[in-house]
Amino acid sequence: MTTLRPRFWETVPLNKLTQQEWEALCDGCGKCCLNKLEYEDTGEVAYTRIACRLLDGDTCQCRDYPNRKLHVPECVVLTPKTLPKIAYWMPATCAYKLLWQKKKLPSWHPLLTGDPESTHTSGNGIKGITIPEGSVPEDDWEDYLIEETP
Repeated sequence: MTTLRPRFWETVPLNKLTQQEWEALCDGCGKCCLNKLEYEDTGEVAYTRIACRLLDGDTCQCRDYPNRKLHVPECVVLTPKTLPKIAYWMPATCAYKLLWQKKKLPSWHPLLTGDPESTHTSGNGIKGITIPEGSVPEDDWEDYLIEETP
């Protein structure tokens, strides 16, 4: 097991992070695993409460993270290279998006608090509000929109 460099997110460019540092940036909110609607006419992105079939709504963790692309081919693998193309639909509080925009991490981020639950205790996670993807027909997803700003 390797250790994280102290405050690496402030000193190391995203494309120079170790894999462990890259993964540590994730605050565990689960919002990236919500199904979203993108309106063609406006480009607006709307979040739904409907979770990817692999998301555990109680932990906000992927049930098979290493193999997620095998189960969900449309799952996006976030890398420094793919980030510029997909940042527009990521949550405004996402560490990857914030650092790419040259902004600071929010005060509740687990890297700052040392508490992996701080995302949820601060109200910035989706624990307990999701609905499994298979339980709602895609035509009805608009009935499950939540207030979230990409």
